[in-house]
Amino acid sequence: MHNLTELPGNATSHNSMSVIIKVCVVIPFFCVFLCCIAVMLHIFASHRQFLDTSRYILFACMLINDTLQLLTSVLLFLLVMGQLKFALVYCVPLLIVSTATFQNTPLILATMSLERYVAIFYPLQRPAAWRSDRIWIIILSLWLISSIFPIIDHTIGKHDPTVNVLSTPVLCKATVVNSSPIQILFKAAVSILFFAVVAVIILFTYVRILLETRKLRQDRVSVSKAMHTVLLHGFQLLLCILAFTSPITETLIVLHAKWLPEDIAFFNYFCFILIPRFLSPLIYGFRDQTLRVYIGKTFCCSNKVKVQDNLSVPC
Repeated sequence: MHNLTELPGNATSHNSMSVIIKVCVVIPFFCVFLCCIAVMLHIFASHRQFLDTSRYILFACMLINDTLQLLTSVLLFLLVMGQLKFALVYCVPLLIVSTATFQNTPLILATMSLERYVAIFYPLQRPAAWRSDRIWIIILSLWLISSIFPIIDHTIGKHDPTVNVLSTPVLCKATVVNSSPIQILFKAAVSILFFAVVAVIILFTYVRILLETRKLRQDRVSVSKAMHTVLLHGFQLLLCILAFTSPITETLIVLHAKWLPEDIAFFNYFCFILIPRFLSPLIYGFRDQTLRVYIGKTFCCSNKVKVQDNLSVPC
């Protein structure tokens, strides 16, 4: 009888400790990410030559997009961990921004690959849309496309008539707010479409640049580096696709370990949402020779580091 009375307290204590551990893991990880992104964005803002190059403008756009995605993602994570409920009028915009930025990442990767393709095949007569003073039109188009689908997703669902959008508190989770079968099917179809189109674009640009390398009509080093960059975008896309493996990982964990559902959800969130979003821009940023020099100068505060006025050959 004594043990039975202690079980609820032990369970509550265990849940509280589990929430504290998860928050303590996510917050430092996120702060390090924000620090690195802030340094990169500061470098872009402080040196005009970066803003005169389409490739770096697209990379800065990806940094801002991934920062917004992680900001909303971590905020939603903390709200769910704290079991905080609030009205749909505040919840839905957070979910829309989180989904739109998630879908915008593969679009930016495809655009960056196409930019490398244009730079290789049209080095002297680059189309107007791909010049640094016009690339913003493409960027705004990407944001518009990625924002339309989440808005449609939230409008096609059948909401509970007893839920008042302005006052009824709800737990702000996509599985709670957008749980109708038509919404689930719509999100799956859009995700498959997005990633399939992007995969085809990246594969196309990689093959074309590979063939161009064999023809040796241009500088072999420049073309080879562009090919490696497109391959890197393919790897970044693979990291993004890992977010869709959560049903598989959940099944494997259930079969081989007795984890709680909330622990499984956290494992998927940390491994397949946070880590890929963290690694993707950092791998690309630190790989770039010119940007790496500026980053080293920022962190080391060394006056010995001499940065060339001209940008290096694209990586």
